[in-house]
Amino acid sequence: MLYRNRKQKLTLIIVVTLLILLIGLIGFAVHLIQKYTPTKDRMDPVAYYGISDAQELPLIFGTEVLQMSGKLLDGAAYVPLEAVDSYLNHRFYWDPNENILIYTTPTEKLIITPETDSYMIGEQRMTADGIICKVMEEIPYIHIAFVKQVTDIEYTLLQQPSRLVVQYQWSGVPVVEVKEDTQVRYQGGIKSEILTDVTKGTQLRMADDLDDWKCVVTQDGYVGYIKSSKLAGEPQKQDFERQFQAPEYTSISREYPINLTWHQVTNPDANDTLDALTADASGINVISPTWFSLISNQGEISSLASEEYVQNAHSKGMEVWGLVSNFEENVSTYEVLSHTTSRTKLINLLVQAARQYGLDGINVDLENLSEDTGPHFIQFLRELSIHCRLNQLVLSVDNPVPKEYTYHYDRKEQGVLVDYVIIMGYDEYYADSPEAGSVASYPWVKQGVEDTVAVVPAQKVINAVPFYTRVWKTTGSILSSEALGMADAAGFIQRNQIETYWDKTTSQNYGEYDDGETLYQVWLEDAESLEVKMGLIKEYNLAGVASWKLGFEQKNIWKVLSNGLS
Repeated sequence: MLYRNRKQKLTLIIVVTLLILLIGLIGFAVHLIQKYTPTKDRMDPVAYYGISDAQELPLIFGTEVLQMSGKLLDGAAYVPLEAVDSYLNHRFYWDPNENILIYTTPTEKLIITPETDSYMIGEQRMTADGIICKVMEEIPYIHIAFVKQVTDIEYTLLQQPSRLVVQYQWSGVPVVEVKEDTQVRYQGGIKSEILTDVTKGTQLRMADDLDDWKCVVTQDGYVGYIKSSKLAGEPQKQDFERQFQAPEYTSISREYPINLTWHQVTNPDANDTLDALTADASGINVISPTWFSLISNQGEISSLASEEYVQNAHSKGMEVWGLVSNFEENVSTYEVLSHTTSRTKLINLLVQAARQYGLDGINVDLENLSEDTGPHFIQFLRELSIHCRLNQLVLSVDNPVPKEYTYHYDRKEQGVLVDYVIIMGYDEYYADSPEAGSVASYPWVKQGVEDTVAVVPAQKVINAVPFYTRVWKTTGSILSSEALGMADAAGFIQRNQIETYWDKTTSQNYGEYDDGETLYQVWLEDAESLEVKMGLIKEYNLAGVASWKLGFEQKNIWKVLSNGLS
């Protein structure tokens, strides 16, 4: 009896144990099934695109769903200017002061007034297919059909929900092909909600590669993830054939290296110094007198231009590129350039003067531009370049050496618009520098050239060199400096019997002396230092050299420049 009870008890324990194991196995199997079974849940498209009202239009540009939205107005798609500028075409310009939209081509300026179906080209009114521009909550929106007229894009306006899909990338696009019917999911992983279905043979643009999952964009505007095993092979880069004819920005390019020097003209009598200052000069083929200066926020300029000067320069084999500057303290360059009326007035006055005095070109020397002035400065160059092309005027622009804080000068766009981009390769250490140093050390100048030719065609780049040196004076904790021309700097060295030596770091002759109260330091700009810098012209196949300023040089310098250009 006792034995039978024990046996029954043991049997019960075994059964219970087996049941527990079975339940565990079933639970584990269910867990595995749940873990490896793809979800069939679908994401609501309205939630996916973040649509909050009937007018809101999600924008899918390339392989990206933009954070900003467009507007669906009377069945037409309107895109915010910011999105057009950032992704599609940066030559649209909005003037909030005068409430107009401007689009520039190489030879025309299109002026568009919001809520109209036309635009102006000069005095001619052109009709468009629908209202071109609308302003909502102070944000300008552009009809996508008008954007397409001037931009190499394709677009599709889809419904349920409404969304605009725009393609603007046509070369080297990574494309993958679906090898079996599957789904595109919101995120990588089978538990992520389904965005849309794709069928075998469908081609998708790829945005990102996460090994087991690829981020792709569908033709109907869903950007999501597809399992790599569902794709036929690795992504292939594809070029799409296009019929779009991009506008041609023609440029004037001389067949010889440019040897430009700036002639500082501060009063009418200074024009008469041309003969004396160039008596010992040789090789100069462009002279740029500092004739024009902004004098009001309405775009007015002062002028010291002289027809006699131009004729004299021409007789010496020199072109004349009149310079316009912005050094008047009471004039805001931002105000002048950010208002279409004042910007247009400035352009008209410059072109009028160029034609009146027979100039060969215009040299733009607008310096110390604030970051918020950058877009207006570039628009100024766009509009000025139109007039220069039509009048066969050489357009050159002076730029500081590229640094992070001067990127708003947009040298890449300058390289398209203008004929010559000039690097002002000096003032590495300037009057208010916190420490003493070279005006233009070789490594600093070389870096400036490299950074410029990275975005501007080398055949358009001119490197400007200094004809001056700074004598630095340190008295106690007080630092000051004085700019001297080459002859005066050499005289300073000789008078004070300063021993100089070649500094390999800066590629300049360096000297210093201490009179007991003041330490004097000099990094000389001379024939030796300029010869090294001129080597950059050939090394990078630059368009030529410029120099600041005429009268600061020594006679032997002209041979150094000419040799460097030959």
